[in-house]
Amino acid sequence: MKSDLITIDNYGNGFNAALKETRKVAAYQELNEKETIHLLLCAEEMLSMAHSITGEMQASFWIECEKKNFDLHLSTQTVMDKAKRNLLLYAATSRQNEAAHSFLGKIRDAFESAMVADVEPSSQIPDDVLADLPNHVIESLEWDGYELSVLQHVANQVKVGIRGNKVDMTVTKHFD
Repeated sequence: MKSDLITIDNYGNGFNAALKETRKVAAYQELNEKETIHLLLCAEEMLSMAHSITGEMQASFWIECEKKNFDLHLSTQTVMDKAKRNLLLYAATSRQNEAAHSFLGKIRDAFESAMVADVEPSSQIPDDVLADLPNHVIESLEWDGYELSVLQHVANQVKVGIRGNKVDMTVTKHFD
């Protein structure tokens, strides 16, 4: 079974629809309350993590399942840099790029990895001055990894495939 395709953007549009679709899939597959909560948690943390790492998002989300085996999919485009690429691959259970399995795939992955920009964060206003400005929201630019730790605890497997600027993430959850 494959769920409906949900489009999610930067502004949170589609996030609630993705969770609603996850609930529908759980009900259709007759999951109990605990299993439904675990599946919802996988979906929420996957979407939050992808948004936290990529910064911007115009993503497609869907679920594929057979019996009590679920694959939650997220596909998005992003402007790739070395830090973002490393964070995305760190999120994968294997820490490997799933899009680089064949010999040519591994060569392409090595080439793309070497070609991505090494972006250094810059600000026109120093951080100490920026913090003193009134009505300025202080937000951490560092990703804290909370979503990843929850996702790795609840999910059975997380796969990340990167090809150019396209990122495909699959979270797998099996219920007994």
